[in-house]
Amino acid sequence: MSRKPTSLFLTFEGIEGCGKSTQIGRLVDRLRAAGRQSLLTREPGGTELGRRLRALLLDPGGASISPIAELLLYVADRAQHLTEIVGPALDRGEVVLCDRYLDATVAYQGYARGLGAERILALHREPPLDLRPDRTILLDLHPTHSLERARLRNADSGADIAEGRFELEDLEFHRRVRQGYLALAAAEPRRIVVVDAAGEPDDVEQRLQTALGDLLPELEAAS
Repeated sequence: MSRKPTSLFLTFEGIEGCGKSTQIGRLVDRLRAAGRQSLLTREPGGTELGRRLRALLLDPGGASISPIAELLLYVADRAQHLTEIVGPALDRGEVVLCDRYLDATVAYQGYARGLGAERILALHREPPLDLRPDRTILLDLHPTHSLERARLRNADSGADIAEGRFELEDLEFHRRVRQGYLALAAAEPRRIVVVDAAGEPDDVEQRLQTALGDLLPELEAAS
């Protein structure tokens, strides 16, 4: 990978219902309005293969998936995504905004499923899986509030039928996910910035812009 100086790899993390999709959509609109070449993508599901894997991974009525099989499906999605989408965009000098990445796998499969972080990180030490974000935004919200948001959103959109598997997990599972995320942020405070996701979307957006202001000064100009 031969990245141009203008490229940035930004990832966005948080438990279900924390507002990631809303905030990433707002951010990419601001960047494009400011003339910055930007790519919005997600995991799982950023490629054709990924969309098929996403259907398997998130279907609440699908077959039971063991934790190790779940992990390897996420890794397969990521390998294809990095090769097909993320790497080429960075080589073109774009800002890549990704809804979930490696930290999600460590939080969900490592902490909440009990596989451990080291097993997951060992799979991400060779290219293309060794790529790390320039900045990760962790939108933090208490699981009781976040799950309520997510379940209402899914019921309104119909996503509870197609992609609601993790929303069916109990509150303790989501507490472990959040604890995993916060542990990762404590270990890498320069890369992972925790943003309070409570309150109105406009307020959260302002916090997010502050967290990215050093990397994206055009956000201030576009405000």
